[in-house]
Amino acid sequence: MLPSGAPQVTADDGAKVVKETRLDNRTLDLEIQSPALRKNGMVRVYLPADWSPTGDKTWPQLWLLHGCCEKLDYTSWDVKTSAKQFTADKGVITVMPTDGAAGMYSEWWNMGLAKTANWEAFHMKEVLQIIERGYKGGTKRAAAGVSIGGYGALYYGYAYPGTFQSVASYSGIPNTQFVGTAGVIKGILVREGFWNWNDLWGHEWLNGNIWRAHNPYANIEKFRGVNLYISSGNGEVGPLDPPGVNGDPLDASTLLTSRSFTDRLKQLGIPATVDYYGKGTHSWPYWDRALRQSWPVLAKGLGLG
Repeated sequence: MLPSGAPQVTADDGAKVVKETRLDNRTLDLEIQSPALRKNGMVRVYLPADWSPTGDKTWPQLWLLHGCCEKLDYTSWDVKTSAKQFTADKGVITVMPTDGAAGMYSEWWNMGLAKTANWEAFHMKEVLQIIERGYKGGTKRAAAGVSIGGYGALYYGYAYPGTFQSVASYSGIPNTQFVGTAGVIKGILVREGFWNWNDLWGHEWLNGNIWRAHNPYANIEKFRGVNLYISSGNGEVGPLDPPGVNGDPLDASTLLTSRSFTDRLKQLGIPATVDYYGKGTHSWPYWDRALRQSWPVLAKGLGLG
């Protein structure tokens, strides 16, 4: 038995928790021995107040995904937002997994040569199975993410039908093939030391089928029946920015790709809750607010709405 009282369980590929650290009465850090990552991977978990390892009760799962290049990694939602306090009375298990510096929530196309971890399998097979088999995670789930994490929430929302009943993207990239977006993604990869950006999904033209398979916009019909929330600022200094902050181009970019996505949703008659709130930078204060504002949409998928 682990310190929480949760039984030792394994995922289908043998992944298992090798260390569990209880940080407080609700917060656990799980270190998972991961065949998908070829190393150990971390997950921070908030347990609901009435959580128990015994009995038949299960709890809905809220997944919170971080963005690329985030030094705080899997702890970022905990450190940078009020998510812990906000979820205290919600009756959900909150799951915050690592995606590394720039895992892109994907199985990389050239993974073997690049010696890159399979982040997609880590999240959608190993972590998901461990949470459900060992920590009483239920089958009602919602995913929300910031920046590349917003992309990840959307990607998992259609690539794994029925897994997440609600999906929220805060300053995300819903259209990876929007004009200029491939260049942004390449820049991210190079900055994080992945010099051959083709390793991710190949070349955006020569391997267009792989890019389309990983593009929420190109798979937009698959979002019918999913509760969607899409938000972004415009990159200008806004009301939640501290003094001395300058505007940034990132939310200007995420706004454009997000608008292309929600415009297409509207054309197809697929409902979504949209919040393009104007002034605001690519930063955590806006995403903390977005979590709270998107809660009615997330709660529907969690069976709480």
